[in-house]
Amino acid sequence: MNTAHTRDGQPAIPTIDLSAFREGSPADRARVAADLDRAASTTGFFQVTGHGIPDEVQTGLTAAMDGFFNLPMWQKKALRPASPEFNRGYTPPLAERIGLGADTGSPTELFEAFNVGRSTEDFPGLGLDELQYAPNLWPLRPESFEPGVTAWFEQAARVSREITAVMAVALGLDQQFFAGYQDHSLEVLRLNNYRVPTAEIPPASGPVGAGAHTDRGIVTVLWADPEVRGLQMLHGEGVWEDVIPSPGALLVNLGDLLARWTNDRWISAPHRVLPPTDGEGRLVRRRSAAFFHDGNADAVISVLPGCADAEESVRYESVTVADHLAARPAESRSPVGVNP
Repeated sequence: MNTAHTRDGQPAIPTIDLSAFREGSPADRARVAADLDRAASTTGFFQVTGHGIPDEVQTGLTAAMDGFFNLPMWQKKALRPASPEFNRGYTPPLAERIGLGADTGSPTELFEAFNVGRSTEDFPGLGLDELQYAPNLWPLRPESFEPGVTAWFEQAARVSREITAVMAVALGLDQQFFAGYQDHSLEVLRLNNYRVPTAEIPPASGPVGAGAHTDRGIVTVLWADPEVRGLQMLHGEGVWEDVIPSPGALLVNLGDLLARWTNDRWISAPHRVLPPTDGEGRLVRRRSAAFFHDGNADAVISVLPGCADAEESVRYESVTVADHLAARPAESRSPVGVNP
C-alpha cells in the first residue's frame, strides 16, 4: 500500500486508489475497502488517487482563487455575510479562531477564506432551513470565479460520494448504504489563503495558519498547494507530523460525525496548519480548498450495524446531523495534553 510521507520521509498515511475500486475486480474492490478501513482505524487520514478530476478543473479552481484573493481588501470585505451564522462568503484575516479551545484564548489564525455551499435552491420543495442551506455570495470579479469554483465543487462532491461507497463496503454494508443520508447533503467548500504577514496584516501571537481542531462532519476532501509544508496531523503518541500529499493526490480526513457513527471504530484526527514554508524553510503563501461533506441535515445518525456488540457497547445516542453540527465546538474531540 503506497503512502504519503511526512517531512522526515517516514510513512504517515496510506493511499486509496479510487479507480481500482471503481473499475477493478471484486478482489481489487475488497482490497481498496480493506485499505480504507485500516487507514480510518489507525490515522483518520489518507490520500486518494484515481479520483478522476480533470486537470482543467484544477486549473480553473486555482485561477479563481488567485483572482479573488488578489483583489483589494475592500472589495473582498464587501462579500462578508450579514451574520457569522451564515457560513458563506468572505472571511478576512484575524477574524476567526477555529482551534480547539478557541473560546478560551487561543491565538487568532492568520488566514483569509471564502465559503460556498449547497443552498435551498439546490433542493426545491424540501422546505430546508435557509440558515443551514444558505444562499451563496458570488463575487462579480473575477468573472471566472463562479464557474471555476462550481466546477470544482461538483467534482469534490462526486469524489466524496465515491469515498463513502468504499466506506460502506469497508464496514460490511451495501455499497449504496450512505446514499439515503446524502441526497441533500450539507456541503461547504472553503477556499483558504494562508498569507505571509505584511504591514497590512500584523503578525499574530500564534501560528500563521489554523489551530488544532477536528472536523465536525463525515468526510473532508482537501486540495492544497503541492510542496508547501504546513498541514500537520496528530499521530501516534501525541506527535505532530507533517502531511505532504503525493503529486495529483487529494487528502481526506474523517470527521467527528463519522467517528460517532462508527462508535469510534474510525478516527476523527486532530490536525492543524503551521506557518507554511517551502523546502528551504522560508515562509510562503499556501492555498487550499477543503470540501466538507456532512450529510443531510435532517438525517438521523445511529451507531452503525457491526460497530457495536456484546463486547463493544453503543457509546452514542442517535442524533440528527443538524443537531450534531450545532453542538458546542468545545465538544469536539480534543488532543488531550497537546498545546497547538
